[in-house]
Amino acid sequence: MKNRRHRLWITLNTGAALLLALVVTLMVNYLSFRHYYREDWSRTQLYKLSSKTIGLLESLDKPVEVTVFFQPGNVLYEDIHNLLREYQFRSSRLNIQWVDPDRDISQTEELAVKYQVKEPNVVVFDCDGRSKYVRADEIANIDKSSGIDRITSFKGELAFSSAIQGVVQKTIPVVYVLTGHGERDITDFDRRTGFSGAAQLIERDNISVKPLLLSTEKQIPADCSALLIAGASQSMSGAEADLISVWLHRSGRLMVLADTGQTSGLEKLLREWGVLLRNDVVIDPDRTLTGREVFVSAYNRHPITAKLGTTAAIFHLPRSVQPDYALLKNASADRPKVTPLALSSKNSWAEAQPDQVPAKYDAGTGDMPGPVSLAVAVEKGDTAGVLDMKIRPSRLVVFGDSGFVSNSGLTGGDTSLFMSSLNWLLDREQLMAITPKDVDDTRLKLSREKVRTLFWSTIGIIPALAALVGTALWFRRRK
Repeated sequence: MKNRRHRLWITLNTGAALLLALVVTLMVNYLSFRHYYREDWSRTQLYKLSSKTIGLLESLDKPVEVTVFFQPGNVLYEDIHNLLREYQFRSSRLNIQWVDPDRDISQTEELAVKYQVKEPNVVVFDCDGRSKYVRADEIANIDKSSGIDRITSFKGELAFSSAIQGVVQKTIPVVYVLTGHGERDITDFDRRTGFSGAAQLIERDNISVKPLLLSTEKQIPADCSALLIAGASQSMSGAEADLISVWLHRSGRLMVLADTGQTSGLEKLLREWGVLLRNDVVIDPDRTLTGREVFVSAYNRHPITAKLGTTAAIFHLPRSVQPDYALLKNASADRPKVTPLALSSKNSWAEAQPDQVPAKYDAGTGDMPGPVSLAVAVEKGDTAGVLDMKIRPSRLVVFGDSGFVSNSGLTGGDTSLFMSSLNWLLDREQLMAITPKDVDDTRLKLSREKVRTLFWSTIGIIPALAALVGTALWFRRRK
């Protein structure tokens, strides 16, 4: 009777201990679910968010709808899923919906019409009717040369944060495109010369695009965030150039795409800002396929080019765009700061006789040896670090070609350089401040003999050794 009572107490004591352990486990799990620390300890930290993105997500005051139109078999599918989980962890205002374009046909068609999506494998961000979609080639650089899609650089955070920033901004910048002088037409859908692709590219970044005819308006509109002059083939009047000059000095923002052999009437204005446009064409035998284009991947340090890396832009028969060092040297202390952006190779030159066939470098004839600047960025009036108050500086970007953003251009590098320049003009540097992450391709290369050795070691030798040890232990216990 005594032993039975003792066993009962032991059973009750064990049960109470197990119950208490269960309660403690549940409490610890509950507390860890509500209060926890999250850290990425992976070697690549591919999905770790930067402080800029975290600050952006924590500042969201309205819900952002994220629709992922991606095929599950796409090489980026898992990476996008993992990255968006980190975004959603940082902000409960992100509502993410996954749509398989191959299976959810009706929903795909409905959302494609709503967001004007014409291709699969995009991620759409929407806030209060303002939307932007991000393509696969904007999320990562993919190498297909081996027949297998291989990610070489992951730009997901840069693309997603830029899209979120674009759709949550309350004021939409307005870019006016000058017309009336043979400029590229934003309503022209011609596959070669049209400029409609550039207009769509700008609008996808939640920027309004409007045409501007100065001869009718007589002034640059007050809501003009930036003025774009693309490929003018006729010279504008002095009055029009003066209007642009006065506006630019009043903290204006101007982008000029000047083609070879064309006179736009802006040459004097550009000279005043320290930019020299020569009547030449840049030839680069090392960076061309047909002799008519120049592949550019050499960039000077500047906020515009900081995140471009070695991404190549393709200029078509470009002209040189140089800082006017003679003018800048003798200018006053508040002179413009002119920075060459894109450079040709050392073996290139600027041909001063564009009609010469075949083109060759002739010293003493005005030909300029490389590397040659094909684009410059100009800034004047920046008071950062000088005055306590912030004054909006004037900014200017000049390219020696307009074809690189025509409908026949707009490759990955062209798009990145053009939009990065426009974002700099619009004071949207935060959209360029997140670095893409390189993806290490770690592979184990084995010969057939080594694969055979590994196979027999795994299938035969290791199990045999385990069986031998087990047998030895069995015999030892028998004794």
